[in-house]
Amino acid sequence: MLLFRQLFDSTSSTYTYLLGDRTSRDAVLIDPVYEQEPRDLALLAELGLQLRWTLDTHVHADHVTGAHLLRAQTSCQVALAAASGAAGADRLLRHGERVTFGRRYLEVRATPGHTSGCLSYALDDQSRAFTGDCLLVRGCGRTDFQEGDARTLYASVRQQLFTLPDSCLLYPGHDYNGLTVTSVEEERRFNPRLGGEISEADFAGHMGNLGLPHPKLMAIAVPANLRCGAPADGAAAAVPPGAAPSWARLRRTFGGLIEIDPEALLEIRARVQLVDVREPDEFTGPLGRIPGAVNIPLASLPARVGELDRARPVIAVCRSGSRSARALGMLRAAGFEQVANLAGGMLRWRVDGGDVFGGSD
Repeated sequence: MLLFRQLFDSTSSTYTYLLGDRTSRDAVLIDPVYEQEPRDLALLAELGLQLRWTLDTHVHADHVTGAHLLRAQTSCQVALAAASGAAGADRLLRHGERVTFGRRYLEVRATPGHTSGCLSYALDDQSRAFTGDCLLVRGCGRTDFQEGDARTLYASVRQQLFTLPDSCLLYPGHDYNGLTVTSVEEERRFNPRLGGEISEADFAGHMGNLGLPHPKLMAIAVPANLRCGAPADGAAAAVPPGAAPSWARLRRTFGGLIEIDPEALLEIRARVQLVDVREPDEFTGPLGRIPGAVNIPLASLPARVGELDRARPVIAVCRSGSRSARALGMLRAAGFEQVANLAGGMLRWRVDGGDVFGGSD
């Protein structure tokens, strides 16, 4: 069975697609975004997937790919079109090849026109295809830069995408209106640029008169993507926004929560503040408490943050990790920057063998 997720970057309106084989737990990411690397790694970890490939549909002009960063973190392989002119990929793809993950595969379909190196990826059973900027929902990619050509794009859509089954779902590389998915049948019928009885000449005339400004990040994104997202001249990669802070061995969840495991807390326990946000009867109850923890119930926290040292990191604790997750938002609103949630709360702390004051077996 297939595990599938559609992810979105609001800054560039880019969709990233995660596909995983449930049996082998092997996975691929299509069109990862540099700034979203922490999100993608968190989702892979939470779903128990091993990233095998990152695939770009083309050399993007509106965002930098996350391929290089993800390869550094997961040892996955990077692949994109041989016609893209990119350097640093582990595999350069050509029409008709397959990219395998576990018992599933994606078929590579060359769909140039938006750029000369555009690819689309069709799932093995042709139930889904990932079209990049070649075909969008009721639209298509522009053809006025990066060796684009309207007549080539027309042929790509008609020959490589509209020949898929009518029921095949098409997932675009971008959408600026909140549209997420379409189908071959829908686009054949309703796409105002490429559907119905529109001819190649009609399409070329339409595309030649769009008058669109170039993407704002084009001068940055294209050179970086020709290196698969690697920094220029061997410089160190910048830490993406949203990455887990480095003041401890922390983890960013897919939902954006910064967590610390009991084992990692033991390493820094002497230099942090432990704030237990349970009610007083729980703090002294059967689960016990972590020695040195201060009890400030969640409802009282906004009024009592003055009792905490702003110069020291704060670890929030509760029974299971739910109320303490809410405490992180309150602490950040009060100006605390170094905050983390104890993953699993007191329940996990006890299971993992953490020392407890009071409580019972």
